[in-house]
Amino acid sequence: MNSLLLACQFLPLLGLLLIALLGSNEKKIATISFWTTHAMGLSIIALLILWAANGFPDHEFEWFTLYERGSYQFPILFYFDRIGAAYLFAVWVIFSVIVRYCRNYLHRESGYKRFFMTIFGFALGLNMVVLSGSIDMLFAGWEIVGISSFLLIAFYRHRVQPVRNALRAYTVYRFCDIGLLLGAWMSHLLFHESDHFSNLSVLFEQNAPAPASYPSLLLMSVLIFIAACGKSAQFPFCFWLPRAMEGPTPSSAIFYGALSVHLGVFLLLRTAPIWSYHYIPRTALFCIGLLTVVIASLSEKTQSNIKGQVAYASITQVGFMFMELALGLETLVLVHFLGNAFLRCYQLLVSPSIVAHMLRVEGAIDSNFNVKNTSISDYLPVSIRDTLPEVLQNTLYVFALQEGNLELLVRSLLWTPLKRVGAKINNVNLWLKIGIGLGVVTVIWLAFTTELINPTYLATPAALAMMMASLSAFSQKHSFINVWNAVAMSALLAASAVWLLHPDAWSDIVLFAIGIIPSWLLGILVLIKLPKKDNFKDSPFAYRAMAETNPVLASLLFISFLGLVGFPITPAFIGEDLLLYHASSQYSWIGALIAVCFVINGIAAARVFLRICMGRPLEISQS
Repeated sequence: MNSLLLACQFLPLLGLLLIALLGSNEKKIATISFWTTHAMGLSIIALLILWAANGFPDHEFEWFTLYERGSYQFPILFYFDRIGAAYLFAVWVIFSVIVRYCRNYLHRESGYKRFFMTIFGFALGLNMVVLSGSIDMLFAGWEIVGISSFLLIAFYRHRVQPVRNALRAYTVYRFCDIGLLLGAWMSHLLFHESDHFSNLSVLFEQNAPAPASYPSLLLMSVLIFIAACGKSAQFPFCFWLPRAMEGPTPSSAIFYGALSVHLGVFLLLRTAPIWSYHYIPRTALFCIGLLTVVIASLSEKTQSNIKGQVAYASITQVGFMFMELALGLETLVLVHFLGNAFLRCYQLLVSPSIVAHMLRVEGAIDSNFNVKNTSISDYLPVSIRDTLPEVLQNTLYVFALQEGNLELLVRSLLWTPLKRVGAKINNVNLWLKIGIGLGVVTVIWLAFTTELINPTYLATPAALAMMMASLSAFSQKHSFINVWNAVAMSALLAASAVWLLHPDAWSDIVLFAIGIIPSWLLGILVLIKLPKKDNFKDSPFAYRAMAETNPVLASLLFISFLGLVGFPITPAFIGEDLLLYHASSQYSWIGALIAVCFVINGIAAARVFLRICMGRPLEISQS
């Protein structure tokens, strides 16, 4: 089973690399995707058969330990049980269908190779999430799935709306990553060496002592709910999913109709012993699902396109799954997930054909065409809305049309206050900022060379300076380089704050810096090479379409962006976890502040990447 687990994990990576290196034309890309997909399918089938032959055991496999220092460990750990089996089966069926469908659907599309590389990257991340044995491994796959979504929503990069919606979805993803970042931190803090998914149920056995206090478990439950709601578009984050349908129809089918939208449910299933330990988080989860069902089912009625209707229908069904989980119906949730995933995938794949068929029928009859059959509708039952007073009917219609104003609510509570504070920081005189920075450096130097100041006390101002740098990057609108420098400065100030708290953790801080500093410098080199045109002076954040005009520089900037935000391709990914681990041992609030800054930095860097690499080259030359 261990070899099959590794095959399921690394075959998508092999497909991604082969397409990147050898996919010079559509025929080669189709051949590579065909054989790689079938090899992954055979591995999954063999794994399921072997698992069934052994009596359906819960199987854990630790390949090796990626990093270990003191009580901290980051093992490459795989875990397979009935939850993983259900999700892996769905991945095999749906991913195989999508790959076969796309070989013809995207024929002669300019982004053919880019699409297949991204979708194999998604399969890599999804399999990593499904087969992860710890929350650290799950977070690595979670990030890969998130960046794949980000790229596919903005697949049609010549149009502004898909690019904006990609940033909107990525913003929600990154914000909700706070839940997983702090959840990983709390799992190390509360469960120590027993934070593996296989050990969670043992920790919460009826005769075993509680692994933590009720307030600690309640806080961890809230963090898990935030991550799950963001990824599955549940209340109050329902608004981003219909807008994420800007990508190609097959990507909408596999991401937001079938697999990605159910990852929040998977997270809840994996961590069920934590949040189901008390009735308060169960009740909260039930209410989240119920609110989502009400709002999404109303909003679905006012959608003017098929993708929007399917998106809200999928959100509604996931809301029901949240309610079922709150009631402890885990087996029903797995069956519900499989049925909804297959149905939504089918609906999205056939939606273009349905639209084309209706247009042909309307053109053939050469008259006004109404899909609704009046003679049949006369016998349909009256809806609840029709029984309400007219004023209330109109109110519900407006409420549904505006999608409950959830986006406005989230924006006003989260993004707008941060941008206002960041704008005030950016308005501070540059020389005053330099003077304050020199003063802080002088005080830190005195703390380590004399005994006048305890270095630990300086961690607080370093953390506050980190937060100011992140907010400055988040609200910066005049200079790409200033954003990039502010993001890097925030990351380095986070490392400095942890160093002031734990000078003996310098090796972990160096590991983090090894991932951040080269990525920062690479990004600066790319930004310096940007064309200096007069038409960019009034709008320096205009879309510059570098992915079209200079794909090599765009690729380098993308790698720099991934490294700067702690994506699992550099040591910065483990370094982020280590910083949270060290910071939380003395000052938990500093650990929470570091996690928030990492999230804000990711959003700011993503905005720079989109603005520079996306857009239409013709618009630049003509403007």
